[in-house]
Amino acid sequence: MMMAFLPLSNVQMNAKVEIPLQVEYVDPNYGQNGPQRGPVLVPELSVEDYTLTFTTPCYGYTLELLDEDGDVVYTTVITSDTLVLPSTLEGEYEIRLYPTDSSIYFYGYVMF
Repeated sequence: MMMAFLPLSNVQMNAKVEIPLQVEYVDPNYGQNGPQRGPVLVPELSVEDYTLTFTTPCYGYTLELLDEDGDVVYTTVITSDTLVLPSTLEGEYEIRLYPTDSSIYFYGYVMF
């Protein structure tokens, strides 16, 4: 009997979603004689509700969220393994992570 009413109930399940990141250059000549030639460790992070969890430590990185127009709507410096974002965010955002003193940044997309 319960199985018959299950589709009628409003069950909201929140799951942790991995955010795949890619690498982009801010300025390939910053602090060196050309682009970085060694391997780059891409951070791993996930989101559940409005909480970002950093599997790879990103202490000191600057995090930015950009809207569909490319405007920065949120920015902060990462100081722990988790970060709670404002619950007023809705829609899809580009997420960027800027390591300290680096010519690269990491980016991906997150939806709320």
